[in-house]
Amino acid sequence: MMKRNRILTPLFVALGAAALLSACDMDVEDKGEMPDVDVEGGRLPDVDVRGPDVDVEKEQMTVPDVDVEVDEKEVTVPTLDVEPPKESGG
Repeated sequence: MMKRNRILTPLFVALGAAALLSACDMDVEDKGEMPDVDVEGGRLPDVDVRGPDVDVEKEQMTVPDVDVEVDEKEVTVPTLDVEPPKESGG
């Protein structure tokens, strides 16, 4: 039960935030402008990368044979009904 709450709680928070953000109506009054930027050439740094030496070997081992049974449970979850504001004519 605790593990399910750790998964469902962030999901509901994200869905609620998305619903609130999609319910906004914004009118841009000033489009703004990008700043003037002068760019000069550069160079990438010299990097010497050395990876580790890895030896992979096969080893025979015995593992348990596990059967998993899942109990399904029906739960009630909140629903959202959001009506965004009417768009302004401006």
